[in-house]
Amino acid sequence: MQRVNVSIQLKKMVLAIIGSMIIMILLAVIIVGIGSKSGSIINSKGIINKFNLNNNNIVLKNVKGETNIKVFLTEQDKVVDMSLEDYVRGVVSGEMPAEFDIEALKAQAVAARTYALSHMEKLGGSTCTISKDKGADICDTVHCQVYKTKEGRFNDWPKKNAEEYWAKITEAVKQTAGEVITYDGSIIKSPYYFSMSSGRTENAADVFSMDVPYLKSVDSSQDKSLKDFQTIKKYTYNELANIINSKYPKAGVTSKKLSSQMIIKETTSGGGSVKKIALGSIVITGPQYREMLNLKSSNFTFKFNSKDVEIITKGYGHDVGMSQYGAGAMAKGGSNYKQILTHYYQGVKIEKIDDIK
Repeated sequence: MQRVNVSIQLKKMVLAIIGSMIIMILLAVIIVGIGSKSGSIINSKGIINKFNLNNNNIVLKNVKGETNIKVFLTEQDKVVDMSLEDYVRGVVSGEMPAEFDIEALKAQAVAARTYALSHMEKLGGSTCTISKDKGADICDTVHCQVYKTKEGRFNDWPKKNAEEYWAKITEAVKQTAGEVITYDGSIIKSPYYFSMSSGRTENAADVFSMDVPYLKSVDSSQDKSLKDFQTIKKYTYNELANIINSKYPKAGVTSKKLSSQMIIKETTSGGGSVKKIALGSIVITGPQYREMLNLKSSNFTFKFNSKDVEIITKGYGHDVGMSQYGAGAMAKGGSNYKQILTHYYQGVKIEKIDDIK
């Protein structure tokens, strides 16, 4: 009888060990994921976490130490290693008018933080091409995001408003600390934004020739009521023909035939920006035409008058992602920063990772 009991107990122990091993294996598969993708995200304490992602299963491993980003200051030709949150504050001050409602500033802070993280080399991000040779992650110009120091920003603002503006931006960054934009469980790599839309944003596929699921054309009609929504440049027929032929000698346009030689051939499916335009014997892109005349956007039309040509432009910028002035108008109308971000970036979430070991 005792031998039978010992045998039963041994069998139970073996089964228990096997069961534990199976559970451990299953947990490892569930947590780590098979064929997982790598990425990164930040928690509210400013600690970067690396994670593996597969079917939305995320495992986080804290990177020890304070989270810093290396910024190349172009005018000073030097690299500064600074706190990520200090960098975000400098970007918000450089990219968006401080007069805007705080909800718009908060939207800008989250977008700026997301963009910064996707360019940090230590997290596997793609560093800025201008900064790479300098050993930095990102530069302080429009090539990446405009970053301003507190001193530089105070020099630009009216003295009576400087302290108020800086405190407001600091609060916007503080209230969104650790928040990023994610899509399908991963931090997005292209949180693009621009100044002012033409009334509707553009699909990234039309402008950048890359189909990004969260960068789709959306309504931004509030921009139409903004100051400087529409700008007009006037040229005599001779002036415009000379500019075109100087830039593109093969165009062969003439002042007398310009109205029939300068023709918009194709526009985008979203906001209606010019994709292709015929100039005499050649065809160029809308952005190339915009660059030639230093227009505010590629959303333009022509009006041929008796003595001159009017080039009428709507909006300001590439028109993909978040319209900053549109965000300002939405905030003024009562929208919060999450509503603003999820409007301009389709299908995304605003996520904050806290205390995950």
